Amino acid sequence: MKARVHITLKNGVLDPQGKAIGRALAGLGFQGVGEVRQGRVIELEIAETDRAKAEAQVKKMCETLLANTVIENYAIELRP
Repeated sequence: MKARVHITLKNGVLDPQGKAIGRALAGLGFQGVGEVRQGRVIELEIAETDRAKAEAQVKKMCETLLANTVIENYAIELRP
């Protein structure tokens, strides 16, 4: 099974990279872009065929290592 984890900063957490991207877009002439928030994506191949078990395993990975749950949110996508 393949898992994709989207990790983003929680609302209210300062995002200097997002602000820099927003300024760069404006400097390049892209208009109408509001707030920019950046994040990251982690793709994993899991040797698990049971969807519920795979999701539980990836959730534990996120809570333990992949995301800083104090300041970050994460969302998990699973595909066969």
